[in-house]
Amino acid sequence: MIKEGLRVLMFQIPAAPSGIPVSFDGHYYARDGEELVPLNLEKIERIRAQATQGDWSIKIVQDTSIDDLDEQAIAVARKNFKSKFPDKAEEIDTWDTITFLNKAKLTIKGKITRTSLILLGKEEADHLLSPAEIKIRWKLVDGENNDIDHEIYGIPLILSVEKVFAKIRNIKYRYMKEGTIFPEEISKYEPFSIREAINNCIAHQDYTKGARINIVEMEDQLVFTNYGSFIPGSVEKVVIEDAPEEFYRNKFLATAMFNLKMVETAGGGIKKIFNYQRARFFPMPDYDLSDNKVKVTISGKVLNMDYARLLAQNKALSLEDIMALDKVQKRKPLSNQDEKELRRKKLIEGRKPNYFISLHVAQKAGDKAGYTKNKAFDNQYYRDLILKALSQHNTMSRKDIDELLWNKLPEWMTDEQRKRKVNNLITELKNHNKIVNKGSFKYSMWELVS
Repeated sequence: MIKEGLRVLMFQIPAAPSGIPVSFDGHYYARDGEELVPLNLEKIERIRAQATQGDWSIKIVQDTSIDDLDEQAIAVARKNFKSKFPDKAEEIDTWDTITFLNKAKLTIKGKITRTSLILLGKEEADHLLSPAEIKIRWKLVDGENNDIDHEIYGIPLILSVEKVFAKIRNIKYRYMKEGTIFPEEISKYEPFSIREAINNCIAHQDYTKGARINIVEMEDQLVFTNYGSFIPGSVEKVVIEDAPEEFYRNKFLATAMFNLKMVETAGGGIKKIFNYQRARFFPMPDYDLSDNKVKVTISGKVLNMDYARLLAQNKALSLEDIMALDKVQKRKPLSNQDEKELRRKKLIEGRKPNYFISLHVAQKAGDKAGYTKNKAFDNQYYRDLILKALSQHNTMSRKDIDELLWNKLPEWMTDEQRKRKVNNLITELKNHNKIVNKGSFKYSMWELVS
C-alpha cells in the first residue's frame, strides 16, 4: 500500500547480457547454493564464450570447390567412415564424392566448410583459412629440455595426425621385475591415447587465436597443448561422472571427426586414456587448464613403485580412488572430499599435506619398508637417540645432532620441516633439564646435564 505524499523509488534490473559477466566494484560474483562466492576465471571465460557460440568450424569458405580437397585425404576419410558405420558399407560405395562429404558432415549441400578444409584440404589451400594457423608442431627434447628435432605439419590434418604419430618414439618400457606383478615389457604409450590426445587438440582448438597445436616429446612424457578453455570445466567431472559436454567449441568439426573415427564423444576418449594409464600402473594424465589453454601430460613410465604395486594388487579400486591416490604420489594437494574418502577406506595416512600409503595398504602391497620410512617414530624415540649419542660422545654440535636424526625422520618431510622437528626435540630436552648448551647461541655445543 502506497501512502500519499511519500516518494517511491523503483529499480528495474535487466538480465545480464549474454556473454558478458557482470561485475560489482571490479569483482565478479556467482551464487553457490545460498552463498555469494567469487566467480573464478574459468567460469568467466565460459560466460564470455556464450557470446561467440556461433560455430567457427561450420562456416562455408567462399570461392572454394572440391578441387581444393586432397584426394588421398578423401580416400582415407571414406575408408574411416565405412569402418565407423559398417552396416552402411555397401551403400557408401555407391555414393559419389559430394554425397559422401555431405553425409559425413564435412560439407553443406556440396559447399566447402572450414571443417572440410581443416581435415581434407590440400596443403596449398591453407591460406583460405587465414588468419587461423592450422598447424601441428612436434618437438623432441632431451632430459635437459634442449631441442633435438622438430617438424611442422599442416592440412589435411586427417593425414597429419598419422605423420605426427609416426614421429613419436613409442619404444618399449621395461618394468623392474617384482615377482609376477608386472609384464616384462610394454609400449610406453597406448597408441589410442596418442591419437586421441592429438585429435582432441584438433577438435577443441580455438582457431580464432591464430595459434598452433603443440606436441612435445620428452624422455618419458608426451605433452599436448591447444588454445582455448576446457569447455566442460572439470576433468574429474568428465572422467568420473562420464558427463557429456553441453557445448562444443567446434561442434561441426567434432561431429565430422566422430564420423571419421578420429575422436570419441561425451568424454569417453578422455576416460579411456585414464583407464589405459591405470592398466599400465602409470601415473594418471595431468591436465593444466591455466592461461586459456589445455595442456595434457601423459607419462610413459612408473613414477612411484609403491603406487604401481597398489594398483597391481588392488583391482577393486575405483577410478576416483586412483585419481586421488595419484595426487598423493605426485605430492599434489587433496580436496577435503578426497582426503575424507581415502581415509575412510584406510588408503592413506599422514597429516595434510604430507599423506602417504597407509599401513593397511602397504602390508597388502608388500611395501612395509616404504611405510616405515614415511611413518614418524614417537618423540621419545628421537630424544633417546640424542641422549644415548651424548653419553657416548660427551658433546655434540647442532650439525652432529642433525646428522644423527636426519635420515630417521619421515621421507615426506622437507629440509625445513626436519630442521623444525630437531629444534623442537632439542628444546624439549633442554626444558626438561636433560641437556645444556655449553657453546654459544650461534655455535651450540650440547652436553648431558650432570
